[in-house]
Amino acid sequence: MPCGNPRTLARLELGTFPTDLVLPPGTKVLCRREPPALPTPEKAIVDALRHPLGALPLGDLYRRKVEQGKVSKSQERLGKVVIVLSDHTRPVPYKDSGNILWPVVSELISAGCPASDILLLVATGTHRVLSEEEIWAMVDSRVRECGAQVACHDASKWEQAIRVGKTAGGTEVYIDRRYVEADFRVLTGLVEPHSMAGASGGRKSICPGLVDMRTIREFHGAEVVSHPLTTDLVLEGNPCHQLALEVARMAAPDFIVNVTLRRDKVLAGIFAGEMEQAHQAAVEHLRQFAAIPIEEEYDVVVTHGGEVGVNFYQAEKATAIAARAARAGGYIVMVADTSDPDPLGPPSYRQLLALLAKWGPQKFVEHLLSPKWEFVEGQWAVHMRAKFLTKIPKEHLYYFSPQATSAEYELLSASPWPFLAGTEGLTVAEQAACFVKRAVDYACAASEAETGHKAKVAYLADGPYGVVIRG
Repeated sequence: MPCGNPRTLARLELGTFPTDLVLPPGTKVLCRREPPALPTPEKAIVDALRHPLGALPLGDLYRRKVEQGKVSKSQERLGKVVIVLSDHTRPVPYKDSGNILWPVVSELISAGCPASDILLLVATGTHRVLSEEEIWAMVDSRVRECGAQVACHDASKWEQAIRVGKTAGGTEVYIDRRYVEADFRVLTGLVEPHSMAGASGGRKSICPGLVDMRTIREFHGAEVVSHPLTTDLVLEGNPCHQLALEVARMAAPDFIVNVTLRRDKVLAGIFAGEMEQAHQAAVEHLRQFAAIPIEEEYDVVVTHGGEVGVNFYQAEKATAIAARAARAGGYIVMVADTSDPDPLGPPSYRQLLALLAKWGPQKFVEHLLSPKWEFVEGQWAVHMRAKFLTKIPKEHLYYFSPQATSAEYELLSASPWPFLAGTEGLTVAEQAACFVKRAVDYACAASEAETGHKAKVAYLADGPYGVVIRG
């Protein structure tokens, strides 16, 4: 049955089922500040490419390399110019009005670069490999029509990678051979909060974007993830950021193009040029609007997985942020549109979730930190879950995704079915609204029974894209 019609306090704009949320009166809607849109994005993009930070203009930089004989004249080698793209989990504007990809390609062609020399290389890190058609669907059609090529990084294929050095911690670094051997390298990406590296973009296009599993073992290792500064919006002292930067410097790009976005995916800022200067400028811009200061913790926190939450592996980023806003022992209600072929995540993620359920968060982390532990792909995501489960009991996490199965909910210890009774005939959007209302009502009643005071409720309207900061 429908959930009734109390006052609607918030709007959930999520994937294929945007809906109005029914929340208790007095709910605190927490939003990041909305930055102004760039008034003329197409002009701003071209201006950034021609007046970059710490580097020559993109076209001039390419021409200089040609003049210096650093661009091969061989017609046999593909990808003499590599433009690195983010994958489908990041809403980088690569197509439609105001996209950043065609201007980059156009500037290079105008500087004398044959389109057939350009390879678009998708930096997937440990995410699933995209097909060629999936890649082409992400980008401006003019890029395909001009004759550029596409490829996707695969961290499991060691033969695709080449050794470029060793980290201070002793890890051998292997990066995708197509990127390393390119004569001219451009990184592109979105700068948004990141639960481990502080912020996405910049160096992350290389590490973990283009490294293989041998290198990822340190980047996502238990010691790095356990560090208190391995968190959103923190770069200084963050070992995850420092390692990514150390690796990226071993095969530094010639140029980067990073953007910040508003909630409506409109460009808020564009930062181009030398990798470290341009990325630092983008992160400083991000901090101005993505941080959400709070003065108190809440009994019940409602959030959503955002566009990045294509599976629960990714959607947990929103849960980790919500845990910061919740009191110890509080409740979290989350909705996600897990549209990936596997709505939970990689097979190893499932196995580790089972171990976490068996051992509990403290013992699970102890195992990860043990010298006897053999690194497992995806362990960092379950490690982050273990970190917030020390504050929020798993029984206090309520999740809903229309794609998830009963078995998957069982692994997450988060069955939504009690809150969905009688909703079989409703649309997915109506089911999501029903789930949130009922789950929040239940959590409020449980919290009030535990604490003796009226439950304080907060809604994180930006999901994983707004970072709660206490104090």
